[in-house]
Amino acid sequence: MNSQPVPAGADFEAATYRKVMWRLMPFLFLCYVLAYVDRVNVGFAKLQMQQDLRMSDSVYGLGAGIFFIGYFFFEVPSNMIMQRIGARFWIGPIMIVWGVVSACTMLVTSATGFYAVRFLLGIVESGFFPGVILYLTFWFTSKHRARMVAAFMSAIPVSGIIAGPISGWILARMNGVGHLSAWQWLFLMEGIPSLIGGAITLYYLTDNPAAARWLDGREKSLILARLQEEEHSKRGAGPGRHRFVDAFRSPQVWLLCLVYFGVTAGNYGIGFWLPQVIKETITKSPLAIGWLSIIPYTGAAIAMPIMGHHSDIKGERRWHFALCGALGAAAFAASSVHGIPGGVGLAALTLATMGILCSNALFWSLPTALLSGSAAAAGIAWINSVGNLAGYVSPFLVGTIRDRTHSMTLALLALSAAALGSALTSLYVTRKSARHPA
Repeated sequence: MNSQPVPAGADFEAATYRKVMWRLMPFLFLCYVLAYVDRVNVGFAKLQMQQDLRMSDSVYGLGAGIFFIGYFFFEVPSNMIMQRIGARFWIGPIMIVWGVVSACTMLVTSATGFYAVRFLLGIVESGFFPGVILYLTFWFTSKHRARMVAAFMSAIPVSGIIAGPISGWILARMNGVGHLSAWQWLFLMEGIPSLIGGAITLYYLTDNPAAARWLDGREKSLILARLQEEEHSKRGAGPGRHRFVDAFRSPQVWLLCLVYFGVTAGNYGIGFWLPQVIKETITKSPLAIGWLSIIPYTGAAIAMPIMGHHSDIKGERRWHFALCGALGAAAFAASSVHGIPGGVGLAALTLATMGILCSNALFWSLPTALLSGSAAAAGIAWINSVGNLAGYVSPFLVGTIRDRTHSMTLALLALSAAALGSALTSLYVTRKSARHPA
C-alpha cells in the first residue's frame, strides 16, 4: 500500500473518484453491451430461425435458457480465478472466446446443436458479470457502488437500444447474402465486436488501484485508505473477516438468491420474448420490430442512473429496490390483459422494463455490503449463479405456456408474480439493517 498520507478534502476525493469512474466505467459499460447483445440476440434471430429449424416455442425457450445452466456451474470458480489472476487477463480472453462461440450459433442446424452452443456460451460468459461486480469492489466503496453498478448495468437497456435496430436491419436486408440466412448473419456480425473488445481489454484494463499508472500517489492512497476503512467497518460489524464458506452459511445470502431470481425472471422474460410480443401485437416487419423494441429500453436507460443516484444520495436501498420491483409487477400484470391494444401493451411493458432493470441495478448494493474478502468473491458469484437460473426457467416457462395456451397472458402474469415476490422478499431480508444503509 502507498505510504503517503491520505489527502484530505471533499473536493480532492470527489475529483479522484470521478477520474476513476471515467477511466473504468465507460469501457466496462461497452463490454457489457457486447456481452448482453451476444446473450439475447437470439430473441431477434428467433423471428426467422425458429421457422428454418422447425423449433417450437418450448424448444426455443429451452435453448435460450440453457445458457444459464452452464453459467450456474462455472460462475463461482470463475470469480475465484479472477481474484487470483486479475481482471485484465481473465475478462479479456473470455470476451474473445464468447465472441467466437456466439458467432458459431450461425452453424446450428438442429435443436440439439442449438442447446449445445447456448450451453457453451453460458460457460464462457459466466466469468464476466460477477467478475465485474467483484472488480468494482476493488475500486469503489459502498458509498459510490449503487451509482457505479447502475451505470454499468444501464448497458442492458442500451444494448437493447443499439441491437434492436441493427438486428432488425440485418433480418430485413441480409437474407440470402453469401448463401446465408439473415439470422446466420445476425450471429456472425454481432459476435465479431466481442473479439475486438476482448483484445482491447488485455491492454486497457487495470487490475487494482495499486497497479494504476494513471493515478498519482495521493490518489492511490486515498482510494486504498477508503477501501481499508470499509473493510475494517465490516469486520467490526461481525465476528471477524468473512471466510469463503460464510457466503454459503448465511441465510441472507440464500434469500438474496431468491430475490435476484425474481428480478432475473422478469429481465429475461423481456429480453428473450419482447420481439415476439411486438410481432404478434403491432407489426410483423423485422425492421419495425427492431425500432419499436428500443422504446422499453430507452425508458430503462433513462431511469436506471437516476434511480441509482437517488439511492446513493438518500443512502437508502431497500425501499428503492422494492418499489421498483412492485412497479415491474404491476406493469407486467397490466400488459397481460386480454385484448389490450398493442400500443398500450408496449407502454405497459416499457414500465415493466424500467421497474425490473432499475431493480436489477439497485440489487447489487445489497450483497456487496454484507460480505468481504473471499466470502465477497464467492457470495457475489453464488447469488448471481442461483439468481440467473431464472434465465433458464423464465424463457422455458414462457415458451411452454405459449405452446399450450397460444397466448402471452399467463406468461406475463407469471413474470408479474416473480417480480412481486422479489420485492416482498427484499423487504424481509433487509429489515434488520434498514437503519444502516448499504
